Amino acid sequence: MALNKVIMNGRLCADPELKTTQSGLKVTSLNLAVSKGKEETEFFRMTAWRNTAEFICKYFKKGDGICIDG
Repeated sequence: MALNKVIMNGRLCADPELKTTQSGLKVTSLNLAVSKGKEETEFFRMTAWRNTAEFICKYFKKGDGICIDG
């Protein structure tokens, strides 16, 4: 069995917005800017669910540094 793990450290590109699905689950989407050296940046789109989504929306805003483990 193969197992993949990623840890990313970057900054939020926009304020996270908490949304609720039709079934009542909390969710937020994140755009993360990760620097690769002095002149190169990669952008990643991520989704957080339930308590993690609520935590991110409560404590983070555009430009804040965040470390994602998944």
